[in-house]
Amino acid sequence: MWTIESRYQEEDFYQKLEKELVSLVSGEKNLIANLANISSWLYHSIPDLNWCGFYLWDESDQELVLGPFQGKPACIRIKSGKGVCGKAFAENSTLRIDDVDAFPGHIACDSASRSELVIPLLNNLGVLDLDSPSLNRFRVRDAENLTRIMQLLLPQSSPPVQASSLYLRP
Repeated sequence: MWTIESRYQEEDFYQKLEKELVSLVSGEKNLIANLANISSWLYHSIPDLNWCGFYLWDESDQELVLGPFQGKPACIRIKSGKGVCGKAFAENSTLRIDDVDAFPGHIACDSASRSELVIPLLNNLGVLDLDSPSLNRFRVRDAENLTRIMQLLLPQSSPPVQASSLYLRP
């Protein structure tokens, strides 16, 4: 059994979060199962989120497809370069958006979202997407630490393939 306690204000929050997530996925190689648990853990650990989840790259359709998430139902498919998720994926760069209404081409899956943090995953696997109902919610510390944690948890070396056959490092 797992107990999730948000200690976001603590200085070592991300060091503890990393240890918790490594422990959570340890021993399980199935990507979808691990992404589901990671999105849940993040959603319940980081305050002021209204959505947290993954979009995975579908090589055959050449677009991001909704993966495991927590929050309201979301857009299912996003083209590379479109919206915050598509742009972060296309540019392979983390995007921290203080006001999504000011972002040209923002895709509003949930009208309550006001700020967004999107982190591309290694090997063009997809993106981690976090949304908040508050303006200016995400700090540089959030972006840097979550980027580092995702690089640690996700595969370092497999080429993009269908999500059902991808596995995390043990």
